[in-house]
Amino acid sequence: MNVDAARVLLEEARSADERRLLVLAGDRAAGFEAADALLADLPLPLGGTTLVSTRDALACEQVAPRNADRLLGTTRSAVVFDAHPDCRPNALGRVVGAVDGGGLLVLLTPPLDDWPRRRDAFDEGLAVPPFNVDDVAGNFRRRLVATLREHPGVAIYDVDEQRLERDGLTDPAPRLARPLPDPPSSAAFPCEAYEACLTDDQLSALASFEALRDAPAAVVAEADRGRGKSSVAGLAAACLAREGLDVLVTAPGRRSTDELFARARELLGDLDCLRADGDTLVAESGGRIRFEKPPTAAELLGDPDAVFADEAAAVPVRLLESLLDCERLAFTTTVHGYEGAGRGFDVRFRDRLDDADHEVTEVSLVDPIRYAAGDPVETWAFRALLLDARPAVDPLVADVSVDDASYEALPPADLLADDHLLREAFGLLVYAHYRTEPNDLARLLDAPNLAVRALTHDGHVVSVALLAREGGLDGELRAAMYEGARVRGNMIPDVLTSQLRDEGAAVPVGWRVMRIATHHAVRERGLGSRLLGAIRDEFEGTADWLGVGYGATPELLSFWSANGYSTVHLSTTRNDTSGEYSAVMLAPLTDEGERLHDRHAGWFARRSASVLSDPLHDLDADVARAALRACDADPGLDLSTDEWRVVAGAAHGPGMYSVDPGPFRRLARYHLVAGDADLLSAREERLLVRKLLQARPWSDVVAELDFHSTGQAMRALGDALRPLVASYGDDTARAELARFTDEN
Repeated sequence: MNVDAARVLLEEARSADERRLLVLAGDRAAGFEAADALLADLPLPLGGTTLVSTRDALACEQVAPRNADRLLGTTRSAVVFDAHPDCRPNALGRVVGAVDGGGLLVLLTPPLDDWPRRRDAFDEGLAVPPFNVDDVAGNFRRRLVATLREHPGVAIYDVDEQRLERDGLTDPAPRLARPLPDPPSSAAFPCEAYEACLTDDQLSALASFEALRDAPAAVVAEADRGRGKSSVAGLAAACLAREGLDVLVTAPGRRSTDELFARARELLGDLDCLRADGDTLVAESGGRIRFEKPPTAAELLGDPDAVFADEAAAVPVRLLESLLDCERLAFTTTVHGYEGAGRGFDVRFRDRLDDADHEVTEVSLVDPIRYAAGDPVETWAFRALLLDARPAVDPLVADVSVDDASYEALPPADLLADDHLLREAFGLLVYAHYRTEPNDLARLLDAPNLAVRALTHDGHVVSVALLAREGGLDGELRAAMYEGARVRGNMIPDVLTSQLRDEGAAVPVGWRVMRIATHHAVRERGLGSRLLGAIRDEFEGTADWLGVGYGATPELLSFWSANGYSTVHLSTTRNDTSGEYSAVMLAPLTDEGERLHDRHAGWFARRSASVLSDPLHDLDADVARAALRACDADPGLDLSTDEWRVVAGAAHGPGMYSVDPGPFRRLARYHLVAGDADLLSAREERLLVRKLLQARPWSDVVAELDFHSTGQAMRALGDALRPLVASYGDDTARAELARFTDEN
């Protein structure tokens, strides 16, 4: 590339405190040669330059694409991203934010006209069995190329033709530097904390965190990526630790809190009060800052004085709710980012926070830290990766009812042709699920096993579902799966085959509901159920089953059960991030699907008592109740005459549960799976789960279910057994029950 043109591009970036993007398109080797020449001639420090590639081809730091998250929270003068062998949207989203104002992002690509037709390692990952890489579309890169050719601040150089296609210059207006205001005169935090702030927004946000000194209080800080919210949280945590408070920090991963801990460490050092520096920061006052993953943090171990949830949009609501028992809370969340959206946090959790006793302070950070506001590379990244995708604004859909909405298939070609439709559909998925990321955008547009279905009204998406085709695998793949191999993109057949040892489970073809989301303005109107019903009608007879797998909660289990899905499995380990056990549910559509469902639902019902008393002994009682109630099976009730006498005697007489717990468990299991849901109260059913199915000690049962004594809990169990014996018992059981009833 002409070095003079590149120099002018870099000079403009520096004068505006913005970034610029330079695309070197063409042969890979020629691209590296051009990048090497630029790094040699441009005033860019090699120590501040990183190559993200599978090849160590430049005289600077190299990071593999799979490790691109190492750049999060770092600042680089230049990043060279090699998109030839493996263009992963997540990696691209991570590296963009690492480039400092006045810096350069260099993108090495195949010839742009050719690129959408080429297939790389990421595409191979989209080709899940039974599909192959030839079935993968190139829609994501077709859209990516269009954004590169349209957006300001993007220069394109054809390394094969040695031709500058776009110079990337924007001729920005001069920017006037604004001095930071003085710290608030009434500030309680030390002035050193405010002096560490870089923008007005950070100063205001730090002042808001002072509210945590007067419990109960909560602070919610929202911002786009790169606005310094984690830095402010770190400064605030250090100030609280200096005052002697125990601050517990939680986030989906320890790495994402590096910035928070770094700022806290620096401030405690500047204040000469850092007593211990390690995984836990300890202040001279005895205050400390420590980290725990969300499931552990939710237990509030050590009774912390304050909890800081960083990237709260990526933490499940159930775990966030557990934190409400702490009197000082801080939540930082990304509004637009590859890991999720702050609005999703707002929709799912803010009502719970507002109902708590905390005085809530909200703060938003808008000013970027690393580059000037209006940076064209940020604007490009937001559009190219849909980091700012959002559902339709509330007034456009607020009045939609079930009858108003139309069911539609949204094929990739339609989404690619209508950016408005794509943004609304993807925006709903982002806002409703904390794990939606740029890779999912590429999957939605290119993966041959995925399909999108939606309810729309006047061109706006009000409910959307992302479906994955699974099963229909050949004998060789089924055998490999049975013998322990992982077969990508076939989650339900994989679980049923590898864990539940059913080699025929991958023969039927099904569609798994990966994600389903309804616009928050029209929830609780039956639109999600309407969408699932329309999906069922569409695939009836052409697929064998519909299925779903998710972190089990009572509400979700009831929702899916009400829509015709039946429990066939509960995972026996908790998800590391959500802390929940996962449920797998099926809705059969054909005779073959019915056979698959029946053998697994029946087995789940039969083995549930054993599983609940061992690996699932700590499963929430209401989750267990809902999972069993959602199982469409008959586990059978094969108690002998002797066993019925023991159970009936314990229900209303001198019989003892401890003589033979087995028949009691089978009776409880039968009632919860196939019995009359109106026979017992919710508390009585929790008692059946905790004592009979999970075999918990009486002391645990008394404490959890709020009984006054063990004797009261035992009598309550007898009371709960009585209607079960009367309804499900044989003649011997009812005679035994009548005998003691008559005697009394």
